[in-house]
Amino acid sequence: MSNYLPVIRLSEIHVKPHSGLWQRCQAVFMLLPLAACASLPNAKATAVPQTIPVTFETAQGPVSPAKSEAILRKLDSESGSSDLLQKHLKHEEAINNGSPLVLGNRLALLEDGPATYRAMFAAIRAARNHINFETYIFEDGEVGKEFSDLLIQKQAEGVQVNLVYDSVGCLNTPAEFFERMSQAGINVLEYNPVNPAKGLDKSLRINNRDHRKLLIVDGKTVFLGGINISESYSSGSSGKLFRRKGASAKAKGQEAGWRDTHIQIDGPAVAEFQKLFIETWERQQGKPLANRDYFPLLEPQGKVIVRAIASTPDTPDSPIYLTLLSAIDHAEKAIHLTNAYFVPDEALIKALTRAARRGVDVRFVLPGKTDSWLTFHAGRSHYQTLLDGGVRIYERHDTILHSKTAVIDGVWSTIGSTNLDWRSFLHNDEANAVMLGEDIGGQLDAMFGRDLAASVEIDSRQWQRRSPWLRLQEWTARLFEYWL
Repeated sequence: MSNYLPVIRLSEIHVKPHSGLWQRCQAVFMLLPLAACASLPNAKATAVPQTIPVTFETAQGPVSPAKSEAILRKLDSESGSSDLLQKHLKHEEAINNGSPLVLGNRLALLEDGPATYRAMFAAIRAARNHINFETYIFEDGEVGKEFSDLLIQKQAEGVQVNLVYDSVGCLNTPAEFFERMSQAGINVLEYNPVNPAKGLDKSLRINNRDHRKLLIVDGKTVFLGGINISESYSSGSSGKLFRRKGASAKAKGQEAGWRDTHIQIDGPAVAEFQKLFIETWERQQGKPLANRDYFPLLEPQGKVIVRAIASTPDTPDSPIYLTLLSAIDHAEKAIHLTNAYFVPDEALIKALTRAARRGVDVRFVLPGKTDSWLTFHAGRSHYQTLLDGGVRIYERHDTILHSKTAVIDGVWSTIGSTNLDWRSFLHNDEANAVMLGEDIGGQLDAMFGRDLAASVEIDSRQWQRRSPWLRLQEWTARLFEYWL
């Protein structure tokens, strides 16, 4: 394909409302000459042989084929949906992206900002060796200051803190905010700086953004999902405030925060996310990391099977995209997806409608209001095709929905930073956890049910009668969907 304009979504250029649209547009225009077009992998790549054996890793390393078979038999005896679990395990293994299926993990599902921040603060306070933090947005607000103060405190205690933040995501965060942390001894790395004066290496593409949200503590605990460090999450989507000094005085009239999902993982799979952080650090030419125990011996903490799955624009075949398509293509009962920015390509639409037509319960919870006009209407321009194909679509109007989760057949689940759009699949660094098991699948299905209850279903007949004004907005946004 020939060169295209860059794919920088206006909503991803994070400036405060009073800064105005002009500052956002300036940042976009700076990037126009520097982009190249990419394409999604061929969906046929998801067709895999049925004979590929499932192999696992534990805290002690790779498991032998014989022991892997024994583990599968044990799963058979413990799971009421063992056939579905085994099927998804085999297809997940066949889409192997170089990251193993890791046994022995404990998960904690975190809903909205307040619960997530409390868990993250507790882990940071307990850190004894190092903290590796990678985030798209790190706001200079009350929440951001509380994080930065705590990180500076841990650095003073001898815990090495390494921070990667995205240049576009933090466009509105003053340089002094990060300089203060740097002066305190924290290793601070700006991902793909948009300021040419900072000497961006020519091999690094300005259009490539770091959309990951990873917090790794002592190499033993990882947090990941969709939640940035922002005032948008200072209260829950139900209006519950994040507990901090002065919060009670602000409780009256507090607006609901964004609806989002994070996950805390303890166990051997953490090492795979640690590798991702270190790879990013090295690819961005950060100064050598201080000598710390980044890969400690990890003991089993639970029973959940986890695969770390990540992508960059240079990753062949977009593994996050392919593993999701594979799971959808092999679904037998249910596909429940919640996503913030939904601008599907043709292959994803076909996979979803094929599943619905073979009797799978395919449901989406999507935003009913958004911080990205173009993305919102570009996604809606695909509704009729999906509705005609048997997909059920719900919109949540009471909050801004920023969650990125999926649960398929109650046994295959994913949580991470990846949106269902061209930008996430082609142009961003993203990171997800794929989790296999009925327990986490059940928790995510329960969460999906709560979102569903707070949403309004799109009726196909009423949608066909929507106004010409809405159709015009969809048509206009659709013209730009590759760049969103």
